[in-house]
Amino acid sequence: MLSRVIDRYLDPGDSLGEILFGLIMALTVTAGARLLTQREELNPSELIEIMLGCNVAWGIIDAVLYLIGSLFARNRRVHFVRRLRAAKSEAEAMAAIRDEFALEDEPDLPPEDRATFHRVILDIMRHAGTGRARLRLQDFQAAAVIVALVSLSAVPGVLPLLLIDAGHIALQWANWIQTCLLFLIGFHWARYSGADPWRTGLGIVALAVSLVMVAVALGG
Repeated sequence: MLSRVIDRYLDPGDSLGEILFGLIMALTVTAGARLLTQREELNPSELIEIMLGCNVAWGIIDAVLYLIGSLFARNRRVHFVRRLRAAKSEAEAMAAIRDEFALEDEPDLPPEDRATFHRVILDIMRHAGTGRARLRLQDFQAAAVIVALVSLSAVPGVLPLLLIDAGHIALQWANWIQTCLLFLIGFHWARYSGADPWRTGLGIVALAVSLVMVAVALGG
């Protein structure tokens, strides 16, 4: 049920990506603390504050970037419609359509189907409005979902630090929990791409852990 609510505002790839981003952020903190801090120097309360603060801050930043990107994409499309209307010939307009909608990332199509698609898009675009795009309520709702996903991704790593007195053991549990969640994200991601769930899950774990190690090594 929760996934259906999230899918109303974000594409599954985007929502899973936000959770992945949040988990990598949190794992960077716990893995870095585990590798670089002596046992007697561990301060669970400080780590909790850092994890939650970082994830909330980056959730807000990512949400603002999402709003900017959405507004940019829509106004770019409006600008494209104006260019189409200013085209001096049908051939020029069709060339612009082919460049804009090249279908390079779509399943392979016969040339005649591509031509039909481009013709339909040209006819639709000629009747599209050219007023400046504005942000809508759903954009802000999607941004709020992004903040929630990135922020809440820190919670699984925080729980061991709240429940286990020994800081180094709590960090071990936090790292294992977050690594398992990374695997589940990859496993779930495979449902949408038709990939092998186990290979995708393990691949996401390997990629995420590699990125965490790079971040820790560079002081991030």
